[in-house]
Amino acid sequence: MEKAFLTKFFFQSAPIITNPCEPSPCGPSSQCRAINGQSVCSCLPQYIGSPPSCRPECVSDSDCPQNEACSNQKCMNPCQGACGRNSLCDVINHRPYCKCENGFRGDPFSSCQREPQEDVPPSRPLNPCYPSPCGPNSICREINEQAVCSCVSEMIGSPPNCRPECTSNSECSSNLACMNQKCQNPCVGACASSAECKVVSHTTICICPQGTTGDPLVQCVEKQQDYPIQTYTPCSPNPCGIHAFCREQNGAGACTCEQDYIGDPYQGCRPECILSSDCPSHLACINSKCKDPCPGTCAQNAFCQVVNHVATCSCDVGFTGDGYRYCQVQREERKNSQTINFIHNPLLTLLHSNTITNILIILNFHKILQIHFSFHFHKLSSHSNIPKSMLTITLRT
Repeated sequence: MEKAFLTKFFFQSAPIITNPCEPSPCGPSSQCRAINGQSVCSCLPQYIGSPPSCRPECVSDSDCPQNEACSNQKCMNPCQGACGRNSLCDVINHRPYCKCENGFRGDPFSSCQREPQEDVPPSRPLNPCYPSPCGPNSICREINEQAVCSCVSEMIGSPPNCRPECTSNSECSSNLACMNQKCQNPCVGACASSAECKVVSHTTICICPQGTTGDPLVQCVEKQQDYPIQTYTPCSPNPCGIHAFCREQNGAGACTCEQDYIGDPYQGCRPECILSSDCPSHLACINSKCKDPCPGTCAQNAFCQVVNHVATCSCDVGFTGDGYRYCQVQREERKNSQTINFIHNPLLTLLHSNTITNILIILNFHKILQIHFSFHFHKLSSHSNIPKSMLTITLRT
C-alpha cells in the first residue's frame, strides 16, 4: 500500500514596495532617483538650476556673454567652423565676423591665399578702417593709424551696438510716436491750426476748442450765440425770500409763502415746525406741522395721552396689554362663588338692588361696557364696620 503524504505550503505575501519617483515630484527637465525609499531630484545633464526649476543654459543669444552665442541651448563660441582657412574670427554682439590674416587675401568664409611677394616700393600702412571693425549703423575714422568708431547721425548707443531711437511706438513714451525711427510729437501738422491736439497712447486726437465748432482736421469756427434780450419785471429779479414765490398783478409784485410755510415772505419762509419743541406740549412736529401724535398710535381698547409731545398709550379699565399693539379683556378664573368689592364712585351705577335677580351694571370708563351678573345682594348691617361706600356682591358660577 502506498502512503499518501500531505504537504502544507505556506505563502507569505511580500510587502508592497512603492516607488517614490512615480509620479516624479522633481518637475520638468529633471531626473528622480529612489535612495533608501526617498526620492532624490537632480537636473538632467546640460541643464542648470535646481529642481523643480531646471532650465537650459540659454534659449536666446541675450542669455550668453557678448562673445558667445546660444546654440542648442548652450552658450558656445560662434567662431567654431564659421571661417575658412587662414582667416581670423572676431565675435561682435554674439555674431562671428571673418577676415583673412595679414598677408592673405581671398574669401575668409572658405579660404584665404597668401599674397604674392612683389618687390614694390614701400607704401602706406593698411587702412585700419578696412574692413570696418565698428559694426552696423556706425562710421570708422582713421586717427593716428588707429580706427575710431562712432554711431551714424541720428543713431543712439555706441559701436558696435548703434541703433535707431525707435522702431515701434512701444519704445516711445505714451505722448510720443515713432516716426522715421525717432520718437516725435505726432500732433505736428495733424490737426487744423485752430484745433487742439491731444496724444493718447501714441495716437493723436483733434478737437475744436470750447466755444468753437467744425471739423478739427480742417477748420474750427466760433459758435454764433444768440443773446436773449433781458427784460425786467416786478418779479424779475425775484424780490422774495427763500420758500416764497412772487405774483405779478397790475404791474406790481407780491411775495407769498409757499404752501405749509409761514413767516415773512420777503425775508424768508419757514415750516411751522422743525422740532417737536417748536409745538405746544400736547402736539408733536410731524411732517413739519404741529399735529396730535395720538391718531393711529394706540391699539384698540386703549386710550392715548400726550406728555411732552410724546403719545403714551394705556389699556382701558378691564383690559390688559402694552397699549400700543394690543389690549385684551382681563379675565380671572373663579371657583364656586367669589366675593367682589366695588368701591362706590361716580363711574359706577347700580340700576337695581335688594333682590335676587339679574342686574345690569354699567361701567363708564371712557367707553360703556355692559356686564350682566346673577348674584345675591346682602344689605349692609348698620352695626357693621364695613364702610357704606363698599358694596358686597357674591357671584355664582
